[in-house]
Amino acid sequence: MTDTVVRSRSGVQSSSTAALRRSKRQRRLEWIAVHSVAITVALIFILPFVFLFLTSVMTDDQALTTDFWPHHWVWSNYRTVFNVPGFGTWWKNTIEYAVLGTVLTVVSSVPVAYALAKFRFPGRRLAMLLVISMMMLPPQVIIIPMYLFWAKQMHLDGTLWPLIIPMAFGDAYSIFLLRQFLLTIPKEYLDAARVDGCGELRTLIKVVLPMAKPAISAVALFQFFNCWNDYFGPQIYASDNPAAWTLSYGLQSFHGAHQTNWNMTMAATLLVMAPVIIVFFFAQKAFIEGVTLTGVKG
Repeated sequence: MTDTVVRSRSGVQSSSTAALRRSKRQRRLEWIAVHSVAITVALIFILPFVFLFLTSVMTDDQALTTDFWPHHWVWSNYRTVFNVPGFGTWWKNTIEYAVLGTVLTVVSSVPVAYALAKFRFPGRRLAMLLVISMMMLPPQVIIIPMYLFWAKQMHLDGTLWPLIIPMAFGDAYSIFLLRQFLLTIPKEYLDAARVDGCGELRTLIKVVLPMAKPAISAVALFQFFNCWNDYFGPQIYASDNPAAWTLSYGLQSFHGAHQTNWNMTMAATLLVMAPVIIVFFFAQKAFIEGVTLTGVKG
């Protein structure tokens, strides 16, 4: 009887040990599979940048050959690109366009989003419908009347002001994102501020803005990237004036002038991309948090 019980307990322990081993083996295989897929996807995104960087420090003769590793690291390619006439001006124009556009968009979109999220007034739903409609309207549809107004009536062709000034009147996509986030702010915070004697403007500045930092950061990054990478707008308004070109439009001209010097073209491309990558790298936490929280409540 005792031997039977011992054997039974041993069998149960053996089964438990075997099940535990199978579970560990299964978790190990799942870990390997998931990380293998993640590494593969990461390499798909990273390898083009590695190729871009390696080509940018090659000599003219080695660029785009079967030798993927530079024989000589020609770091002077970047200095040569910076010395190209107009490249510094393109940088200045792009920074001005991106910074001014971002600031104007945020400053003008926040009050509109706050009103749509927290105020009750006649026509509120219609205003929100108009904002959504503007999001779905392609810019190519209105480019002709906008060009006629800014270039023929205001005589601002050959500059970036036709692209910067409209941002002072808000951006539909930014308003929508900010409004979605502001809906998640409890009404009790605003009521408490009003009881303490705060007006709507002070409530917005002292209460709403600190709580809406993630959404504001996301909107600012979206707008900064959009302005930095904008090619269509500068092509329409500033193509006749090289002094008003941005990096995205000037890079196309640089490629046309150095189409046989792929190392120089890659170096210029990397210099154009670097600021955006650096900004996103340091601001990705706020960016992801803002994008995530804007969809919490509709």
